[in-house]
Amino acid sequence: MDKVIKHRLDVWEEEPLYWQLIAQIDKRLYQSTLTKSLIEIIKIRVSQINKCAFCIDYHTEDALRNGESPRRIFALSAWQESPLFTNIERSVLEVVEEMTLIFNHGVSDNAYEKLKSYFTKKEIADIIICICHMNFLNRVGISTKTEAV
Repeated sequence: MDKVIKHRLDVWEEEPLYWQLIAQIDKRLYQSTLTKSLIEIIKIRVSQINKCAFCIDYHTEDALRNGESPRRIFALSAWQESPLFTNIERSVLEVVEEMTLIFNHGVSDNAYEKLKSYFTKKEIADIIICICHMNFLNRVGISTKTEAV
């Protein structure tokens, strides 16, 4: 029987500059005009799609600490059918799914146009970076088998 590896590597410990750079992106996102709630919803949903247990746990805690309701977090994986999300949030979650699963068909013009009806170009840029940022972190976490504690 193979030994279960708990954590392969701490890339941030091996090269702290990477963490400093990543932390700067996160800091910038929280300085944007996007709400903390929307940022955390993005982070949780990306992590659900990628099945990154560490990030799901971490960002759920952050969302709860910032006032997000447990009910909305529970419903996030079924956002299309849930009445708990606004049309604005739905437009973002649609792009979250298309970008995270970008290999399927990219980001549709329809999804992008919905974003344009609610957000400025700068805010759309922030949303795109937030989604990419979380996908990056998920891939580091999953590749190194970072565990939720």
